[in-house]
Amino acid sequence: MRFAAIADIHGNCDALAAVLADIASLGIDDVVNLGDHLSGPLAPIQTAEMLMARDFPSVRGDQDRHMIDRHRAGDLSRGDVRALRQEQVAWLAAQPATLLYRDEVFLCHAAPDDDAAFWLEGITEGDTPRPSNLASIEARAAGIDASLILCGHSHIPRIVRLGDGRLIVNPGSVGLPGYRISTPKRYHVQTGTPDACYAIAERRDGCWSLTFRDVPYDGTAMAALARRGGRPDWANAIATGWVE
Repeated sequence: MRFAAIADIHGNCDALAAVLADIASLGIDDVVNLGDHLSGPLAPIQTAEMLMARDFPSVRGDQDRHMIDRHRAGDLSRGDVRALRQEQVAWLAAQPATLLYRDEVFLCHAAPDDDAAFWLEGITEGDTPRPSNLASIEARAAGIDASLILCGHSHIPRIVRLGDGRLIVNPGSVGLPGYRISTPKRYHVQTGTPDACYAIAERRDGCWSLTFRDVPYDGTAMAALARRGGRPDWANAIATGWVE
């Protein structure tokens, strides 16, 4: 089995196009998508059209859920929500919170029981996320009968091997390598590279091999959209990989 895992596109259609081209160049046909597809001041419509045309196995992220809730409540104050057409809202809403892919790979956005939790990392006020301890990671993985578990949300590429041999992998973010949050806790994420990131998973002789791919692309247009949308942190991250 060989497939690509993508996550946290956040409406960056240029990064998504670069990643999909890279995946195709490697002869990989199968892709799974871990959510947070469209949210943010970039290009939600174009991104939705690209993803809907491909119909990858996908799970719903916390920002996807917020967009659905706002749209259904008639709250169109955010530009990304206002831009969505009804069929795109329906596409988001049809995605499950978790998914078992090919009976072997468990997919979730953030953690199995919480689409907004930092699972492999913890948050300290005013700081960047730091690795969680193994005991807390394993507690949330209890009962998941899959040798490979995929999650996103933090935008930080990472692999954790559990005591029983299972792997948890975050493929990183396709479209947003850094951002700043002010509530309920103040923290920031910055990976230090503007490249679009994803992972390739391959199972050979019963063992998983994981490869992270950093794909360079021209982020000028997306960074400009972020600045016009009032997110200089996004603009800086897309351009440089740093929010500060």
